[in-house]
Amino acid sequence: MNAVRRFSTACIRLAKKGDVEEIRLYFGRPSNNLSLGLVGLANVGKSTLFQAFTRSKLGNPANYPFATIEPEKSMILVPLEKLEHYQSLFGSEKQVPSTLIVYDIAGLTRNASSGQGLGNKFLSDIRQVDGIFQVVRGFRDDDIIHIENNVVDPIRDLVIVNDELILKDLEYIETGLELVNKMYKKPQANKAVLDFEKDLLERIQDLLYEGKKIASVETWTAEEIETINTYNFLTAKPTVFLLNVSESDYLLQTNEFVEKVEEWIGANCGGDKLVMVSAEYETKIAESLEVEDLQNAPQNELKENNIETLSETVGQSALPSIVTQMRNALHLISFFTCGPKEAHQWTIRQGSTAPHAAGVIHTDLQKTFVSALVYKWADLKQESCPLNEAHIKSTGKQYRHGKKYIVEDGDVLIIKAAGGKSR
Repeated sequence: MNAVRRFSTACIRLAKKGDVEEIRLYFGRPSNNLSLGLVGLANVGKSTLFQAFTRSKLGNPANYPFATIEPEKSMILVPLEKLEHYQSLFGSEKQVPSTLIVYDIAGLTRNASSGQGLGNKFLSDIRQVDGIFQVVRGFRDDDIIHIENNVVDPIRDLVIVNDELILKDLEYIETGLELVNKMYKKPQANKAVLDFEKDLLERIQDLLYEGKKIASVETWTAEEIETINTYNFLTAKPTVFLLNVSESDYLLQTNEFVEKVEEWIGANCGGDKLVMVSAEYETKIAESLEVEDLQNAPQNELKENNIETLSETVGQSALPSIVTQMRNALHLISFFTCGPKEAHQWTIRQGSTAPHAAGVIHTDLQKTFVSALVYKWADLKQESCPLNEAHIKSTGKQYRHGKKYIVEDGDVLIIKAAGGKSR
C-alpha cells in the first residue's frame, strides 16, 4: 500500500476470453454516479448557464462578483437518440434517461489559492467534483462588469484559473511529501513504496511548476494513476472548456477569441476540449416553451415564440455537445434495459463488465449474476417497430455473454441472475 491514502482509486479490469489481460485506470473515483462543477472567474456567466442547462431557478446570476457563495446542485438530462429509438422499438410506455449531477461553484479570483475572495472554500468545492466545466468569458458587454479591470481577455482568465488550481495542487504536494518523509521514520516503513511515491510527487511538482496540468500528461502508468488518485488533485480532473460568447457569435459559430483559446488549451491542457456556448441564447431556449409543450403547441404559438420546430430549437442548443464531451472525458458510456414499461438508460465507466453493469441496476443482480443477453446498437439501429426478437435471434444477433463480457456503448442488456431474478 502507498504511504498516503485518502481517496479510493478507479480500477477497471479488462478481460478477454477468460483471462484478465490488464488493469486500466482512470483519474478519479470508480463511481458511476459522478458529479461536475461549473468553474471559472467570478461573473463570467456560470450561474446563467447553470440555470439554462438545468432548467432550474437555482444559482444567482447577478451582475457582481460572489453572487454565488454556496455551490448549487441540480441535474442535467443526458440527451441520447438511442433511448428514443429503443423506446419506440420495444414499445416502452416511458423512457428514463441518465442524468449528470452539476454544481454551480462560486467564481474564483486572482490569488484564490491564498485565500482571497473566499478562494480556499471555492477551491475546496472544486475538489469534491469529478469533472470540470470551465467557463471562459468570450463576449463584450459594457453592462456586465469583469473583475479584472473590466477588460475582456480570455487568455488572461485561463491563466489565472489555471495558476490557482496549480498553486493549490502544489500545496497538496508539499503536504504529501511531508507525510512521506514522516513515514520513513517508522520501523516498518516500506522504503521501496515510499521512494516510488516521493519520486512521483516530485515529478508532479516539477510539472506543475512548468504550468502544466497533471491530466495533460498521457503517459502515466497504472501504478502512478493509482497513487495520484489518492490525492484528488484539482489539475487531474477531466475538463471541458466552455467559451461563453454572444448569441450572434454562437449562431454564426464564430468568435474573435476562439482561435487563441484553442491554441492555449492545446499548449497547456493536453486533450481537453473546447465548446462554444452562449448563456444568452441558452437562456432564451430555457425560457421558451418546455419540450413537452412544444410537441403539442399549435403553429401560431410556436411562431409567436420565434421557434419554428422542436428539432431546430433543441438542435441549436450547445447542451448535447457539452454533455457528450464531458461523458467522453470521464470515460462514461450507456447501456439500456428495455421492456413494455420503460426504456431505461444506465451510465457506467468504459471497460466495465456485465456483472458491474448489473450492479448499477441493483446490487443483488451483481451478486447473483449468471449471464446477459445482449443486443448491439449496430444491429438494432436500422430495425423498425415493433422489434421482432425472434428474427433477431434467428439471424445470430442475440448474444449470450458471461461474467467477463465488457459492456459496449449502446448495448441493450437482459440480465439473468440466480434465484429467478432478471432485468
